Amino acid sequence: MKIFAVVVTFNRRELLKRGIASLHQNRAIDTIVVVNNGSTDGTKEWLDSQKDLTVIHQQNVGGSGGFYTGIEFAYNNGADWIWCMDDDVYPRADCLDNLLKHIDNPEIGILAPRRLMEGNIFCHDFQEYNLTNPFASMYVGKLNKMEINGPTFVKGTAFEGPFISRKVVSSIGLPNRELFIFCDDTDYCLRATLAGFKILYVPEALMDKEKFFNNDSWSERNRKKKWKRIYQIRNSTYLNHHYGKNWGVRYLRGFIGVCGYILTAAITAPFTKGWDYNDIPKLWRAYCDGIKEKLGIVKFE
Repeated sequence: MKIFAVVVTFNRRELLKRGIASLHQNRAIDTIVVVNNGSTDGTKEWLDSQKDLTVIHQQNVGGSGGFYTGIEFAYNNGADWIWCMDDDVYPRADCLDNLLKHIDNPEIGILAPRRLMEGNIFCHDFQEYNLTNPFASMYVGKLNKMEINGPTFVKGTAFEGPFISRKVVSSIGLPNRELFIFCDDTDYCLRATLAGFKILYVPEALMDKEKFFNNDSWSERNRKKKWKRIYQIRNSTYLNHHYGKNWGVRYLRGFIGVCGYILTAAITAPFTKGWDYNDIPKLWRAYCDGIKEKLGIVKFE
């Protein structure tokens, strides 16, 4: 059995070094593939000096484009299981061992580890998709509101450690690289579950996750993450429009979401630097692009 790890990175050289070190698992990984999305912080030079890594340099096409490239490489080179992660998660030495305990179930297509941030459970996994009620979240049965002590079937997990079977890639293909960031993992998991595969959350398989924006104020944190919100609005609107079972989900759920951001921007713009009045048309355009299913890299003016 051939196991490939795929790590996507952008301008986080020191975090990447820690992540690569953590991939020295009790069960050796056959190939570690690092997809460098055009880093400018010395990551390229460091990667080029590493002899035990397979490195792919490309322009910055976001996390989705990075996982598209990495999973495609692993699949084409015979990987049986592909372990995907960003550069800010660090599997513990027995994480892979604990995932491998569950690979004999033929229905399982993806295994999801438990992530910890500063020792606390950090969990975006959920048990169902709501594609019918526009006034409720798409994500039903969020594990962060439950006490989970054993392996649990879920319908969605993040691209922060999913262990993906070759048969999933054979069936549904690669991640949607046009999403850039946000919702690419949700889209991939939804496609996998629609194809009949099961996703198992394995709480004893532990990874640590880096915490960012520790000391930032609300205003500063929102200013830094503003450009990401555009992708979040567009891509979540796209998911609802593409997979929604009725008019309300396809159009209204995304509208409700963008209105929340527009209202926040309108109220806070005079008082903070988190939002500006010029952001409001950008937020609206993100919603419209999602409805039109117009994806790709957003050009910020």
